[in-house]
Amino acid sequence: MEHKMKADLEPAPNTASGQRADRNGNVQQSADPSYIPQPIRRSDGAGGPDFGPRDVMRDLENPDMLVPPVTDAGLLPNLKMSFSDTHMQLNKGGWSREITVRDLPVATTLAGVNMSLTPGGVRELHWHQQAEWAFMIRGCARITSIDWHGRNFIADVGQGDLWYFPAGLPHSIQALEEGCEFLLVFDDGSFSDLNTLSISDWFAHTPKSVLAANFGIPKSAFDGIPSGQLYIFNDQVPGSLESQEVQSPYGSVPLSFKHSLLAQEPLKTPGGSVRIADSSNFPVAKTIAAALVEIQPGAMRELHWHPNNDEWQYYLSGQGRMTVFAGNGVARTFDYRAGDVGYVPFAMGHYVQNTGNETLWFLEMFRSPRFEDISLNQWMALTPHQLVQANVNASPELMKSLRKVKWPVVKYPPR
Repeated sequence: MEHKMKADLEPAPNTASGQRADRNGNVQQSADPSYIPQPIRRSDGAGGPDFGPRDVMRDLENPDMLVPPVTDAGLLPNLKMSFSDTHMQLNKGGWSREITVRDLPVATTLAGVNMSLTPGGVRELHWHQQAEWAFMIRGCARITSIDWHGRNFIADVGQGDLWYFPAGLPHSIQALEEGCEFLLVFDDGSFSDLNTLSISDWFAHTPKSVLAANFGIPKSAFDGIPSGQLYIFNDQVPGSLESQEVQSPYGSVPLSFKHSLLAQEPLKTPGGSVRIADSSNFPVAKTIAAALVEIQPGAMRELHWHPNNDEWQYYLSGQGRMTVFAGNGVARTFDYRAGDVGYVPFAMGHYVQNTGNETLWFLEMFRSPRFEDISLNQWMALTPHQLVQANVNASPELMKSLRKVKWPVVKYPPR
């Protein structure tokens, strides 16, 4: 599984070409590089040509926004943002970029940071007013922390591993030999990683006489401290985990800040798989729950909704589309690919369909201690059948298809 995911996460060729057809047979892309898509829906003839000015490359990436399904109606706020459209913070030792309510105003519950560290690169000793949840995309890093009792923590994390630092606890991240890239998620949509509480920043803004008194050493010992926040900086690749460990008189933290998500046995269904990490199997993660979803070509994340909070998504590989149903006749479809963030407001119905030829991997995240979802199929199966049939004028074939056991990912039937 880990090798398969690693292959799926390899960077895709930088091209917008390739042919794709929706379920109605409308072709939105072409292998011909001179192809220009037009806002014309073949199924009903709606729309007309757009001769510009226009961003054709953007239209090629968003075929279901240029030509919405006939079932789309009404208005919903934007539910998509790409990390490629954000500011890149470059430092010696790595880079970072973030998506907050500034970039995606609807996303009030969570914010995300995409960060990369070069070998030995350090995200300096710091802490947040928000909890930090993370997914390692590639490479390896060493993480450290302590809690309020003085119990400490150190661990190495690799691809597919998670970590979680409760709000207020100090921590650090340092890349190992191959460097690393990871996603950070914070339980506040207004969070900015550039406004954290950092050890270098605190030193720089504390009188040296106070630092001398605090540590019981002369002021001259602080002549070489940084003049401001380091944020990310270069350093040597650390030695072995054993060589770095510091023994605390109070012991280590009682709940591990690390969780190996890929080591979990997935829930497998026709078309894909799901791995869930929340406070039930990652006990320290009290404010963020998540699911890693695999959708194979020709499959989709089933029609469902979440009864506990909004959903914040991060697309790791492949391409897909999502329609969000808001009630009162309102529905809107968005297209996603690797590096995009999606969002679903509380309790709105939705699905995620793989629209490409490669496996679609994405993360679902929630500001909640537990992962919860309601399956449309399961709800109907566990409701009196006569009532269900009357509500949607269900055919016998539909009634026979209902499943009492939830299938998070489903495969399309043969055409």
